[in-house]
Amino acid sequence: MLKKAVIKLLKMYQKFISPLYPASCRYYPTCSQYSIEAVEKYGVFIGILKTAWRVIRCNPLSKGGIDKP
Repeated sequence: MLKKAVIKLLKMYQKFISPLYPASCRYYPTCSQYSIEAVEKYGVFIGILKTAWRVIRCNPLSKGGIDKP
C-alpha cells in the first residue's frame, strides 16, 4: 500500500511539477523515473535510499549516462 502511494506521488510529480522546469537531467532515465523503478524493484525504503544516492551523484562534475536501479 505504501509502495503504491509513493509511486503515485512520483507520477504526480512527473505530470504536474516536472514540466515546469527545463530538462537538465544528466542521467537516463530521469531521477523521477529512476525512483519509480527503484521503489518497484526494491521496495520503499531501499528504493528511496537508492534515489537519494542518485540525486547526490547528480552534480555538475558528474558525467551522467545510463543508470539503472
